[in-house]
Amino acid sequence: MMPEETKLATGVAGTSRGKRLTGTGGFVTVVGSCVMKSALNQHVLVLNRLWQAVNVCTARRALTLLFQGHAQVVMNNPDGSFRTFSFEEWRDVSNSAPPDEAIHAISFRIRVPRIILLFMYDRMPKKEVKFTRHNIFERDKNTCQYCGMVFDRSELNLDHVIPRDRGGPTTWENIVCSCIACNTRKSNRTPFEAGLNLVRKPKRPKWRPFVQINFTLHKHDSWKHFVDLAYWNVELGEDVTP
Repeated sequence: MMPEETKLATGVAGTSRGKRLTGTGGFVTVVGSCVMKSALNQHVLVLNRLWQAVNVCTARRALTLLFQGHAQVVMNNPDGSFRTFSFEEWRDVSNSAPPDEAIHAISFRIRVPRIILLFMYDRMPKKEVKFTRHNIFERDKNTCQYCGMVFDRSELNLDHVIPRDRGGPTTWENIVCSCIACNTRKSNRTPFEAGLNLVRKPKRPKWRPFVQINFTLHKHDSWKHFVDLAYWNVELGEDVTP
């Protein structure tokens, strides 16, 4: 193992202080602590060994896995194919990296990866779409399920098709998007009683491969091939208002 590689690995595992990132056996000299902190906190997409997106980690964690030999960097080729790099290979091709995309060691620099591929991990996230407000809006495409018109989410409510005081559960099959006008018209009645018809029968969405990525995160173009971008919020419970 080369000395500078040891310093990078131990530095990545440490914390930044002043202009130095200190680990358990060495350090990495950087332009400034703010620059280093920003670079190490960038988001990296994680693929399992089947090339399926399973998580998002920090560059700090990604470089640690890369150095330890548990992962490779994945990079897009202009023809749409992908190439993988070991730590040493990635270090060698990092010389041409833009300054704001690289971490500077004592005698070399290494580019912050956008995607890493795990060698051993082949599992997938739990195969279930969480029951959340956001995901109901996504399923119903921001469309009132009674009048069929598309609205801004601020103008939509979540409605119990069968009212709760009639025994209607708070489930995928009984919650739909409803505009304010239709929701007011329906009130505490069934659609039949209110003279309304559902555009489509509400169902639990089918599971698709996903990673838990907040829409507020910066997403790189290189992720698009692997990620079905979605936002997974806190699961809804019985406190959903009609």
